[in-house]
This record gives sequence, structure tokens and C-alpha cells, in this order.
Amino acid sequence: MDAAALSKLLSPEGWALLGALPPYDEHQALVLSAGLRAKGVDPDLAAAALTQSRLRAAARAKFGAFADGMLFTQPGLEQATRLVVAVRHAQRYLGAGVTKVADLTCGIGADSLAFAGTGLHVLATDVDELTAALATVNLRHFPEAEVRHGDGLALDLAAEGVEGVYADPARRTRSGSRVFDPRAYAPPLDAVWALRDRVPAVGIKVGPGISHNGLPADAETEWVSVDGDVVEAALWFGPLAPEGPGRAALVLTTRTDADGTEHTVARALAHRPGDADVTADAGDVGHYLYEPDGAVIRAGLVAHAAAELEGRLLDRTIAYVTTDSPAPVGENGLAAGLARGYRVLDTMPFGLKRLRAYLRERDVGRLTIKKRGTAVTPEQLRKQLALTGDAEATLVLTRVGGQQRVLVVDPLDRPIATGREG
Repeated sequence: MDAAALSKLLSPEGWALLGALPPYDEHQALVLSAGLRAKGVDPDLAAAALTQSRLRAAARAKFGAFADGMLFTQPGLEQATRLVVAVRHAQRYLGAGVTKVADLTCGIGADSLAFAGTGLHVLATDVDELTAALATVNLRHFPEAEVRHGDGLALDLAAEGVEGVYADPARRTRSGSRVFDPRAYAPPLDAVWALRDRVPAVGIKVGPGISHNGLPADAETEWVSVDGDVVEAALWFGPLAPEGPGRAALVLTTRTDADGTEHTVARALAHRPGDADVTADAGDVGHYLYEPDGAVIRAGLVAHAAAELEGRLLDRTIAYVTTDSPAPVGENGLAAGLARGYRVLDTMPFGLKRLRAYLRERDVGRLTIKKRGTAVTPEQLRKQLALTGDAEATLVLTRVGGQQRVLVVDPLDRPIATGREG
């Protein structure tokens, strides 16, 4: 999108057209575009409206029904914080007693939307003029939010009455490739966390692949997953980390009640300076296998998860936990937990002929293959097995005590719930 397309979308004709479009269907997009041109709609306006319709449909996964009243760019949507996570961000500032937040790199306004929606006053900035304009549109219903085009690092925070700072530095180049070096973020990570000398309440969203090496000792670094997908890591300083610095994992799971109502269940683990070291023994395969959530793994808390599950590791270098009996189940059921559970049906040394014979005897033709600690690729293994049966099975390829093993498992009816509620 460019400024001309945005201007057309924001005209009375453009806004009415966008609101009148049917739910996006990629198979009907060309037909719909041709129909709009036949009705005399400006081709550029039609293209911009259809693009927004497509982006709004994609944005529903992050914003729910709010997406239907927002405007997006593809890069802006990709980096935008999911609303369920942004609300968690806002709760930290509210809990710290902050009343005004500066969102220094607001993008399309996702986090600012959550800040303003929870009653915080927001000063949002972005160095890109078009992006700042989109954020202005997306925050139009919140008088608590002001959007400016400019460099957030240049703000006089004290003069603006800012009590808390938030930043989500760009982690992609203009060509769209990911940036993994924090010094190459825009703005650089060092420049943002230096602000804690001026405003102690500083929060910074970073990529979940950030290395543990070099993380600031005074920050709580929290990795977050939503419904099994690791979506971010964030650094929280000062009063935004009330339990102190350290490494934490937050697992958010959507749960649907019998009446169709959706809500989010949270589980958390953490390790902080001064906590006793947590280690996990390694041992033989038990009757159950548990796969810790990705946020737990990224935070380096697999041993903590094993303790919660009352289990042991299959191998000291592999993030699989095994138990002899079902792990403790919390009140919210397994899907809300820190790991996914499986019943172990069989185990054997890895060998192509042995495995092929085993699966053919059981008429298996459809395989789910999971792997850790092995060079075997699932796609190649499927071709080599050449199965044609009607049954299905789940295999886990991994190491047990340093040896390559195959575990035949069956997913538990409910994934496990452990840890404390958030």
C-alpha cells in the first residue's frame, strides 16, 4: 500500500466499499475484482480494498473481530503482536502502576490497541509515515491514544509525562528476510534497553530465537507461545518484572467451553537468580511420553517441566520427558499445559527393515512422524517405508541413552495441564 491507495480507502466511497465486500474468498477474488471494475469502481481503489479484505481475513487469527475495522500492510501484520499477548503486555504496565506508555515502534498499532483498551494513555510513534497513518486509523476509537510520525527514541520522555516505555524493533530487512542479530534490529536493541536509565519500566519485544548469551542480567526474559506456536520473546525491566529477573515461559492455550465460549488458559514456568538449580535425571522409556511446549524449550526450562510432570528425560540432551504413570492433571485439562502427552505403545531400536515390517503387520499406511536428536528426515522415511495400509500411527524418532530409538505412541485424549495459572 502507498499513500495514494490509503487516501482512496479513507474516502467515503472507499470506506463504504471496504465495508460492503463479502468475506474474503481467494477463489472468488478475480471474479469480484472484475465485477467491481464493471460497475465503474476505480481499479486502484478496487485493488486496495480487495487487498485489505484479504489482510483482514488473515488478521482474524491475531485480532479476532477487531480485524474487521483495521487496516494493514503485509509486513505490519506479520510483525504485529497477537491481541491475546498484547493484553498480557498491557497488564504488566497496569500492575506496575504506569498510567502513560510510550510505544516507540508502534507499527500498525497492535500493542497500543491493547494498552488503550485497558485504560492506559498511549503515545505511539513510528518512523514510517504510512505505518503511522495506519496506526492512527486503527486507534481512532481511543482518545487515550495519540499517534505521531517520528523517531520514538528522540522523544523527551519526561516532558511527555511517560512512565513506561514499550518497543517492538523491526526484525526484518526491506526484502523481508529475518534479522537475528539484535544489533541489526531497527532500532538496535542496545539503544532501546538503554532507556531504562531514564524510565525504569521498559518492555521490549524480541524474536523468540534470541540467544541466552548476552541477555541483560536485570531483565526478565519471557518466551510466549499461543496454542503451541512460539510467537515471541520479551525483555521486561524494573517494575514490569515484579518477580525479578530471570528466564520464564508463558504458555497460552485457547479453550472452548461446552456453550461455545472461548477463553485463554495460561501456564507459566520460571527460573530466577537465587532459585535452586533444577536438574532432571535421564532414564528408560516409561509408559508415557511428554513433549514440552516450545516456549519452555526456548527458555531452557525443560528440567523444570520434567519436575512438574514428575518424570525424567529420555536423554540429557533431548527435550522429551517420560513417566511411568500419567502426569498430574490440572483442573483445566491437558490442552492448557506445558507439554503434550502421548501413551507409549512400543519402542524399538531404529532400523528400516524392522520398522517397515512392524508397521505393515499392523496395516499402517498413514504416519505422523516427530523427531528430535536424529538426522532422519520424515519425508525420506515415509518414502523408504512405502506403506499402503488403512491404519494410522504416530512415531517419535529420538535418542534414548545415546542410542537411536523409535517410539510408537498414541496422543492422549487431552494434552496435559501443569504449572501455575497466569
